[in-house]
Amino acid sequence: MLYPMSPKVAELKRKLESFMDRNIYPNEERFYREAEELGPWKVYPVVEELKPLARAEGLWNLFLPDSRHGAGLTNLEYAPLCEVMGRSHLAPEVFNCSAPDTGNMEVLERYGTEKDKERWLKPLLAGEIRSCFAMTEPAVASSDATNIESSIVRDGDHYVINGRKWYTTNATDPRCKICIFMGKTDPDNADRHKQQSMILVPMGTPGVEVKRPLPVFGFYGVPDRASEVVFTDVRVPKENMLLGEGRGFEIAQGRLGPGRIHHCMRLIGLSERTLEKMCRRVRSRVAFGKPVSEQTVTQERIAEARIMIEQARLLTLNAAYAMDTVGNKVAKAEIAMIKVAVPNMACQIIDWAIQAHGGGGTSNDFGLTQAYATARLLRLADGPDEVHRNQIARFELKKYSNA
Repeated sequence: MLYPMSPKVAELKRKLESFMDRNIYPNEERFYREAEELGPWKVYPVVEELKPLARAEGLWNLFLPDSRHGAGLTNLEYAPLCEVMGRSHLAPEVFNCSAPDTGNMEVLERYGTEKDKERWLKPLLAGEIRSCFAMTEPAVASSDATNIESSIVRDGDHYVINGRKWYTTNATDPRCKICIFMGKTDPDNADRHKQQSMILVPMGTPGVEVKRPLPVFGFYGVPDRASEVVFTDVRVPKENMLLGEGRGFEIAQGRLGPGRIHHCMRLIGLSERTLEKMCRRVRSRVAFGKPVSEQTVTQERIAEARIMIEQARLLTLNAAYAMDTVGNKVAKAEIAMIKVAVPNMACQIIDWAIQAHGGGGTSNDFGLTQAYATARLLRLADGPDEVHRNQIARFELKKYSNA
């Protein structure tokens, strides 16, 4: 192995896999049923039942490099654990390692005041509440975050917030108590990257209205609780400003780096699970006188899937190593590359698995449609493919600026 696991990580992985076998996979059908029957405005009982079990086994907040509250793992150490959790939509929240809470907890840990940490970070770390992150807007092309139009205006000892956001994950969850909101405090600043700020908005503040859940390929609540939220003359204390006015992009870059790599780690696990389903399916089905697994096109797809997963994993581990050794800012190219490569890899493998399952693959019975919704969503979330490709190209061209 190019990146061997330490004994600590190997033991955590063993415990995690055991927990998945005993508690996650047997409860997936129930999880999807509860999500469908209860909808995105409710808490799913199966999740709340499993959280205490995970915490009791020490499988809690594994993402957090801060050893006071988490496992104290590096990005490279966390990668194989995150991959295991990514095999099931049910798993990440059970271990308190799901987006957007992970990114929001890291923001609060880095930039929040002691009061913020006591009021919001502490219950988030305990899994008692959830949070949301409000950045994307329906009225502008939010792939360019400088387009964001929501306003944050100082009024004495308060800020007044106005804006319409969507794809605000978690907002419909009744446990969602705090929002990290991105808007403009200085829209006329010549530096477009210093116009924005981030501020904490308690969800119970007057003027915050969760308008509706947004389906992802028809799924409400799975893979996430995407939501549209309107903020109308929302007043919060000036102390709720994170880091200071004009620092929103700085915070966003610190937040999105780990978030992007975590998504990729989970997608590798989801792709592995999908390939397993595909192999089991084709070995059990006979068409035109022989098992589907003996059809050449099937074997080619299985081989290509294995190659693609291994390539994606190595690329992701390399990005994790770079983040740990030179920092997120220097590792921007590595992060951008995996954010393009991994979701595209997952989409292709899931598509092949759907094909191998025949008509049944398009139903919800095999978890493939849910998996595809996740993978396809992640070609847009945290920056679309096109933005990351442009960034990678600029990094590459810069090497030849004096040529």
